[in-house]
Order: sequence, then C-alpha cells, then structure tokens
Amino acid sequence: MSKPHVIIVGAGFTGVATAHDLALRGCDVTVVERGDLCNGTSGRTHGLLHSGGRYAVKDKESAIECIDENMILRRIVPQVIEPNGGLFVAIDESDLAYAELFIESCQECHIPLEELKPDQVLKMEPNINPKVLVAFLIPDGTFDPLRLALAFAGTAKHHGAKFRTFTEVQGLLIDGQGNVTGIKVLNRASGKTEELRADVVVNATGAWAGQVTAMAGLDAPVRPTPGIMVAYDQRFVQRALNRLNIPGDGDIILPQRRMVVVGTTSYDAENVDYIPVTDDQIKLMLDRGSELIPGIRSAKPRGIYMAARPLVGGGSGRSMARTFKCYDHKETHNVDGLVTITGGKATTLRAMAEKTADVACAKLGITTHCVTKETPLLSYRQYYTIPN
Repeated sequence: MSKPHVIIVGAGFTGVATAHDLALRGCDVTVVERGDLCNGTSGRTHGLLHSGGRYAVKDKESAIECIDENMILRRIVPQVIEPNGGLFVAIDESDLAYAELFIESCQECHIPLEELKPDQVLKMEPNINPKVLVAFLIPDGTFDPLRLALAFAGTAKHHGAKFRTFTEVQGLLIDGQGNVTGIKVLNRASGKTEELRADVVVNATGAWAGQVTAMAGLDAPVRPTPGIMVAYDQRFVQRALNRLNIPGDGDIILPQRRMVVVGTTSYDAENVDYIPVTDDQIKLMLDRGSELIPGIRSAKPRGIYMAARPLVGGGSGRSMARTFKCYDHKETHNVDGLVTITGGKATTLRAMAEKTADVACAKLGITTHCVTKETPLLSYRQYYTIPN
C-alpha cells in the first residue's frame, strides 16, 4: 500500500520541521524550495533562542510557546545551540519602571528569571554599559540558523523525505472541483518544467505565503514585516542581551561566533523579494546597540542584512502577535488539498510543524501521534551524507 504523498513548499525552518514530523508519521514527503535550504527569512535570522521574555508582557501566548519550545529544542538538538542564557538590561529610569511588570509577566508565563545587581552584571559581562541599573538573567540562548534547519532536514531525509532545491513553484494544480492536487514547478538548474501530484500541499513559505495561496485565487492573512540587522566584528558579550523595556528597534544584541549582531527594525514591505537596507537604519542599529554596549562604536560592521517576518493577525509591526496560525483552506475557503502555515518564530518551528502535521494527517485519515518532542535529531551533517 502506497503512502500518502505530501508536498511541502518552502525549505525554511517550518518546512523542514514539518517534513521531519510528517516523515515520522509515515507520509511520503517531498520538499520543494526555489533556492537552497534557508533561502529566505530563515537564513537571515538573529539566531536568538527565545525564552519568551521579550513577549511576556504583551503577547503571553507567544511567550509561553517560546519557553516551552526553548526547553524542547535544548533536548532534541543540543548540537546547534549555545545555551548561554540572556540578560534583560535596564539602563535608565524608563527601563527600571518596566521591571515590575516584566517580573510579574515572566512568572505568569513560567519563564524563570533571576535579578542581578549592577556589580554582578558587570562581573558577568564587563562590556555592558557601566550605567546599568539592574538586569534579569533568563534562559535565552543562541543557535546556528543553517545547522538548525539542516538537523531537521537531515533527520527527515533519514526517514525518507526528499528535498528538491532550486525548484520553483510556478502554479498549483487544480481539479474540476477547484481543489488543489499538486504543483507546477520549474527546475532552475535545467530550465525544465514538470507537474508534481500530491494528496496534500503544505504552503510553508512564510512571508511569501500569500503569493502561493494567490495561485489558487485565495488570500492569506500574512503581513511581511522586515527588519535589518548589523553584525560587528567583535564578540563583546557571551549572553544574549535585551533592553528591559517595551520591544523596540535595535534593542537585541546576540553573540554569534566571533561577532555580535544588533537588531532589529520593524516596518511593512511592499516587495518581499526586494527589501532595501538604508543608511538611517544602519545608524539606528549603531546608536541603539551602543546604548547597551558602548564599545560597539569602535567596532567594524562585518555584515548588514535583512529578513521579512511573516506576521499574522491584526495591527502592524511590533503590535502584531508573534504566534502562528495554520489554515486548512477546505475550512477557510472550501478549497481542499492545501494547508498554509505562517507566523511564529524560529524558536517555535517544531510546534508549528506539529500543528501543521496534525492538520495534514487529519485530512489524510492518519491517526499517528506526533513524537517530535521526544525524538533527538541527527547531526546536521546527515543532510549532505544521506542520499536524496
């Protein structure tokens, strides 16, 4: 008996994690991606393993998702994570006024935290602004974005998933009843086009989700919200830093290898495939980053880049929730065969995949439960050593 075939469009964090989940549940999985793995937003992330602290005050649903998934990822894929912890740092009285609400909100979201006095902070991280008033130690971390995706993808390949990179979706196959039965693709290496049939197509393209649903004449409530990041050529701190205040521009600093990365901005994009990086945003990252680490002003930029967050729901920019949504278009538009997953954070990729796999499996009549919380991932190197 043949396995049900699921095509996943998009090989970013959500796509590879969904491939892993569905392969474990016994599906025949094909992932198509117009570039290489992490070609879009996933390849341009900060690399912050969120504790949820950043969202605890105003977006508790996202905060709880983050702390829960943070702990799961530490167990199943420790080889790509630097579990270095993080600090929420108060520099001025406005930050200090935010502290009480922050403590209360973290407790409500079961995010552990420890209050540190200025001398403790500076002993821990000597390059932090000496004007620090207080800081809270929380279980943030950092991860290597490409290796995180590769670990999920390599484990998916181990269980039979196939990956077709540099394969661009040009349209959806739609039957006489208006239901989705597969995809039309262009092999960008050979220039040849072909049709791929599937029992379910999963749209895991993030900020590009609306472009895929439009191929079936449908809409997707996703708002691409870009932000820029600047990497500097010195690793000033060992822990992730957040400003102890309402989330704003340039208020996160992450250690990555021998660098620190300062980010990010937040605004709406008209063209998600072309997001310009402007001088005023670069200057803003320098100005805001140096408030937390003054030494950044003497460092050289190592890289300047951008990513488009696939936010869902009402509002705009930072007022929008960081949680995720999965849409079965049979329920939302009476079009069968298509499922869209979007929103969320890199930290919540496994949970996003679980929800998506639940929806796809329900459509396919598969009753196998998710086991990804307890399944350790293989080395990220396995993606390249396991035949496709």
